[in-house]
Amino acid sequence: MDTIETKHAVLEARVSSHEKECAHRYQAITEQLDKGDRRMTKIEYWIWAVFAAVLLGPGAAAEFVKKLLGI
Repeated sequence: MDTIETKHAVLEARVSSHEKECAHRYQAITEQLDKGDRRMTKIEYWIWAVFAAVLLGPGAAAEFVKKLLGI
């Protein structure tokens, strides 16, 4: 029959393993969110450029993009 100490050691090992796996998953999720944030920022800039092109016409939008890019 298992003693309490043996059961405790087994459970401690399982919890430790679980914590390591969760930390790994959490880091992967955080990295994916960071990549998504950078991508959304780029998409937001494109939306503003299209918005300017629609409202102001292609000539004004071209000037806006030139100023934005420093050309």
